Amino acid sequence: MSLCLTQLRLLFFVFFIAKAAGLAVISIDFGNEFMKTAIVKPGVPMEIVLNKESHRKTPTIVTLKDGERLFGDAALNAGIRFPKNTYRYLLDVLGKHFDNPLVERYQKKFPFYNLVKDEETGMALFQHEDGVLYSPEELIAMILQKAKEYSETFAEQPIGEAVITVPPFFNQAERRAMLRAAELAGLKVLQLINDNAAVALNYGVFRRKVFNETATNYMFFDIGASYTSATIVAYQIVKAKSPVSSVVDEFPQLTIKGVGIDRTLGGMEFQLRLRDLLARHFNAQKKTKNDVTKDARAMQKLFKEAGRVKQVLSANVDHFAQVENLLDDEDFRFKVTREELEDLCRDLLSRIGKVVQDALTSSEMSMDEISEVILMGGGTRMPKIQETLKAVIGREDLGKGINTDEAAALGAVYQAAHLGKGFKVKKFAIRDAVLYPVEVEFERVKSTDDSGDVSKTKRVLFGRMQSYPQKKAMTFNKHIADFSFEVNYGDLSFLNEFDLKAFGNTTLNVVTLTGVDDAYVKNSGDSDFKGVKAHFRMDDSGLIHLDKVESIFEKMVTKEAEAEESTLSKIGSTISNLFGGGKKEEEMDGGVEEEQKDDIPTEEIGEESSEKKPGTTAGDEESQTDAGKASEESKDDKTGENAETKDGKPESSSADDQDKTKEQKKEDKKPKLTTIRADIRAEQLAKDLTDPSKEKLMLSKKLIDDLKKRDEEKALLEKAKNEIETFVFEAQDKLEQENYKLCSTEEERTAIGEKLAAASDWLNEQDDSTPRKEYESRIKDLKSATNDLYGRVYEMLERPAAIEALNSMLNHTAYFLFGMKNFTGEDQPFAQADYEALQKLVIDTVEWNRTVNEEQKKASLAENPKFTVEDVAMKIAALDRDVKYLISKVKSFRPKPKAKVVFANKTESTNNETKAADDKTTPKEDDPLDQDLFEDNDHDDGQTAETSSSNSTSTESSTKKNQKASHDHDDEL
Repeated sequence: MSLCLTQLRLLFFVFFIAKAAGLAVISIDFGNEFMKTAIVKPGVPMEIVLNKESHRKTPTIVTLKDGERLFGDAALNAGIRFPKNTYRYLLDVLGKHFDNPLVERYQKKFPFYNLVKDEETGMALFQHEDGVLYSPEELIAMILQKAKEYSETFAEQPIGEAVITVPPFFNQAERRAMLRAAELAGLKVLQLINDNAAVALNYGVFRRKVFNETATNYMFFDIGASYTSATIVAYQIVKAKSPVSSVVDEFPQLTIKGVGIDRTLGGMEFQLRLRDLLARHFNAQKKTKNDVTKDARAMQKLFKEAGRVKQVLSANVDHFAQVENLLDDEDFRFKVTREELEDLCRDLLSRIGKVVQDALTSSEMSMDEISEVILMGGGTRMPKIQETLKAVIGREDLGKGINTDEAAALGAVYQAAHLGKGFKVKKFAIRDAVLYPVEVEFERVKSTDDSGDVSKTKRVLFGRMQSYPQKKAMTFNKHIADFSFEVNYGDLSFLNEFDLKAFGNTTLNVVTLTGVDDAYVKNSGDSDFKGVKAHFRMDDSGLIHLDKVESIFEKMVTKEAEAEESTLSKIGSTISNLFGGGKKEEEMDGGVEEEQKDDIPTEEIGEESSEKKPGTTAGDEESQTDAGKASEESKDDKTGENAETKDGKPESSSADDQDKTKEQKKEDKKPKLTTIRADIRAEQLAKDLTDPSKEKLMLSKKLIDDLKKRDEEKALLEKAKNEIETFVFEAQDKLEQENYKLCSTEEERTAIGEKLAAASDWLNEQDDSTPRKEYESRIKDLKSATNDLYGRVYEMLERPAAIEALNSMLNHTAYFLFGMKNFTGEDQPFAQADYEALQKLVIDTVEWNRTVNEEQKKASLAENPKFTVEDVAMKIAALDRDVKYLISKVKSFRPKPKAKVVFANKTESTNNETKAADDKTTPKEDDPLDQDLFEDNDHDDGQTAETSSSNSTSTESSTKKNQKASHDHDDEL
């Protein structure tokens, strides 16, 4: 761990662009069973956030009971007693229609939940016992909000930005649902990162020096609580030019090459089978007439015990499962062997091979190209799973070099630091892969007549295993009137039958375009219509966006005519020239091209390409050269424009400037290709899953905020109750202690005891309806009744040490005052007023000390003291302040320089040189200002020892000093 922290500190270069407060960012590895939260803040590179119980991972579970919410381990324990009120494994129903087979499967696993259909969105809702409906987004938002609260407590500052992990198989509807949950929790999501990419990033960050320009392939095999995945990742060093500085930079990059998924093979399946085994054995023991499988609370106890036994069997060959008071006050104890568990799950183990094979197939690789297979996920700790995996890949060694619990959270928080505003980390690019292909389906008009035949056409927009983030544009060349098209999932034949049914509606959006005919009528008179272009983008969260739609027109104009155009038209023409080239007058309808923008990689699948693209035929392609020639001429015109200065005058000042000017005028008359762009309005209607309305989201936000305020108010109420109870207990105990008896009278102790007893009785009589202010008022009264007694005890205990400290300070100050006498006066560090002021302060303090101590000795301990410890502290502070001020004067003091002697002639100088040399051999009186007032004069002792050296050494030293003095005087003359 220490080595990892050292490496992390070396990796991070933190640049503060604002105040440190509020710069922290977090990552939340939201699993189906546990979540891990990591944080980056100033001074803390990457660290796992501890929850309320100081654990590094928190169960993703929430309990709602009697207006109270419980999270983490408290909710896990409450789930045994109140299974209907405890919600868990929420990712299985997030963003899914009520009729989805996965929802039906979830209902069979947890039959005590009451799931109903949302009539507005069609999603599954949880109906609570009080009739309130909770959506999976709302319940997940509560858990995310708790993770945010843990992080803010850990960071000691507010946090609003996060990177959240999601399973790689999440589709568009599920990803949108997770974003809504984060929004309800008050988190700004910087990115939804696939958990396999987060693990790969964490693995690569600490091995960046190992990679080179040749790709190295690794396979990450993960068995989590709900699903199993195998991911093939390629690491290599790439070069890219910065869009800002245009500097070519080298940095490592990971690319997802292949993914295999089994979304129903997880640790929970093993745990459920072991639970059912324990239930069968309990029924076989016939300790009660009731069937344990019919009791939800008993089954929850067995489910929890099955999870514990499964974990223990990973390291032991057998273990006893035991549950107290399982059903009808009957205990249960049964011995389970590892072999028995493996026999139960033999069919599950056989599905591992298909996951690995799917990853290899999608990446078009073989195991020979994989450098290492690395284990990830808690399920991989089972020996039988590792044995099965070794047999599948044909290798004996498995990589275990990452933390299976925290790798995803740490990888995601590294990405959060990269995306956050307050940090700068060494770049490590991520190129994730599209798991489900996306295509566009539209009606293609084969002729411009109204009677033209219409046919459905599909064009692949984002192909399977293509990298993202990515931008693409699709051009509809034949549509001159308003129309609509669909964005659908593409070929999903790689999914098995169950997954295909669970996938839901394969239509993502229906996009309706309006304003196409208006733009055509307005611009087609003197321009050529080039089609309607739709700009799509898949962001780094894997979500598809339709950024804009525009109609494209082109026309040939001269430069003189162009000068009459508006400023906006000129800007559009310039953009066209910059990105233009030869354009075909007739292009294939529905062509797809990638847009080169920023640092997002793009490619082009346009109709003008001579190469065949997916979904195109040779007959769809035509060749035109006139537009290309016009484009070349426009480039020449652009070159001519660049040769001019800012004021429009030619740069050349040679003799043939006039000829060039004439040539330039001829060039201005040549036609130029200009592009006109008209924005088209696009309305999108989600078809995969209807998103909740804004009004419903506002109600959900209010519900979660109200629940949070209620939790905070209840926490403050509990704190007030505990404060009264603790105060009463401690005060009653103190009244019996000797020190408190000495400082109080019997009457006073009796009065305080009566108030404490009354407060204790009042506390026991209150119910939950009592407002918090009454508790706070009670504790205030109790503190007021005991403050005087507590103060007297404190003064009695602390007074001797305070007096001792004052006497010590007086002794040091008096010693300093005595030393000031020799350094007071003209051309000295201290003035006479300084000496007198300190002397007066010392005398007054000594007198005050003597007086108050005599008065205190005569007074009773049960009375208020004649002076307090605070009074003594103020006297000490006054002495210390004056002494420090005088010491600072010594440090800054510089004596006045002595006047230099100027000699009248050379002869007198020579005589004086001899005298000066003699003076240098005579020891001078020590100047006390050259020494520190509070330091030993070790330097003077050294000088004395040096003066006592042998006569020969003294003679040579004296001769050298005389010679040096003579040279010094010559320099002065």
